[in-house]
Amino acid sequence: MTETIAHLRSLLEQVEDLKAAAAVLEWDQETYMPPGAADARAYQVATLRRLAHERFVDEAVGSLLDRARTDGLDPLSDEASLVRVARRDYEKAVRLPADLVADLAEAVARAKIAWQQARAGDDFAAFAPHLERLVVLNARKAEALGYDGTRYDALLDQYEPGLRTATLDRVFETMRAGLVPLVQALAEAAPPEDDFLHQPFDRQTQWDFGMAVLRDIGYDFERGRQDLSAHPFTTTFSVHDVRLTTRIRDDFFPTAFFGTLHEAGHGLYEQGVDPALDRTPLADGTSLGMHESQSRLWENLVGRSRPFWQHYYPKLQAAFPEPLGAVPVETFFRGINRVQPSLIRVEADEVTYNLHIMLRYELERALVDGTLGVEALPEAWNDRMEAYLGLRPATDARGVLQDIHWSLGALGYFPTYALGNLMSVQLYEAARRDLGDLDGQIAAGQFGGLLGWLREHVHRWGRKLDAGDLLERVTGSGLDAEPWLAYVRRKYEALYGLP
Repeated sequence: MTETIAHLRSLLEQVEDLKAAAAVLEWDQETYMPPGAADARAYQVATLRRLAHERFVDEAVGSLLDRARTDGLDPLSDEASLVRVARRDYEKAVRLPADLVADLAEAVARAKIAWQQARAGDDFAAFAPHLERLVVLNARKAEALGYDGTRYDALLDQYEPGLRTATLDRVFETMRAGLVPLVQALAEAAPPEDDFLHQPFDRQTQWDFGMAVLRDIGYDFERGRQDLSAHPFTTTFSVHDVRLTTRIRDDFFPTAFFGTLHEAGHGLYEQGVDPALDRTPLADGTSLGMHESQSRLWENLVGRSRPFWQHYYPKLQAAFPEPLGAVPVETFFRGINRVQPSLIRVEADEVTYNLHIMLRYELERALVDGTLGVEALPEAWNDRMEAYLGLRPATDARGVLQDIHWSLGALGYFPTYALGNLMSVQLYEAARRDLGDLDGQIAAGQFGGLLGWLREHVHRWGRKLDAGDLLERVTGSGLDAEPWLAYVRRKYEALYGLP
């Protein structure tokens, strides 16, 4: 490593430390912080985020980036990758005024508390002023970053670098064309029984079962933990400190368990990044879509599969003999895969899930473009829910207030959930080709082969490879909706007995 790159890395490590410190405070706000500390926490987080931003956009960093030479280095070496990714981040960051970064951090810290209270009280009006401010700040951010197409493109690029709404619209249209006839056909078929999932399930037993599965699939509790929060999430302070959260419903088993598996996918990704990249901008998932591919892979392709429950169902029955003791494993498998339009995104089945994402994408694009006002958002949400899923929320808590993302200021984030679904199948099919009898390994409770494959082909790279390059490298093709559509057709036509 040259002296210039070593100096650059030392400065970037300080930036990452400040961001990690802010993330610790934000994690605490979601898990253990007393509500009365909200104002103080808003100032603390804003200060740390401002300091991290100011230190990153300092002329010293820019000068080192200008002087850093990577000629002759392997483009995927740590040094060349650090300079390339840091330069890309720097060119974006210098466009953002420090005041805007601090204002956003403070607004988010306040909005998260307001959202929690508004959701608990079914009071959108209490959250609306916070959302209005976040929309304004995000619009300012988009203008500062600049864009070639729509204002929304600048925000989308933060989470899925290089992706544009024009491409996203084409992908979504392909998905919609394939989903609509499948959803219609499934709606006309006899649904699987699932009443046994809507019974009392002891909260502590749910927690213990989820924790045991986390250990089995490879989540490292020496470098991570799981806690409870209002909305499941994963956050990372270091490759050696990755935090998950889940939430538990005592009258519906899937909420906590599949929430745990979902977040575990994120956590396993973060724990699998090459430790040599820690405390640098490279120590993160390459995009939110790729990150989501890992959570959806473990939640759905593994966790909702027949082989998975061939192994775990006897243990689950032993843990919950009253609600599940007389329920056969095949009935349980069919029940957890029932396709039924639902109000809550995180509890949606695999087939209708992407409709939830399309709904949110359209609404937040309208918010950012200024064609939809915050005050009209609940009604617009309900109208689209009725049009897409045939359901109309009776309360805002089960409608427009259900997701935490807008309180995080994360406009541009939602499309990555759908992209993650597509990528998950592309990656899983590649893993199946390489690993042979993957179903047999899972049925035997052996997850080391799959996790090792993901570590080698996806996790270890961090941000050294862009999502598109990584996908092409591993699967031989770019982003493609057809493998996912083929997967859901094959699975659900068989499960529902369709011709």
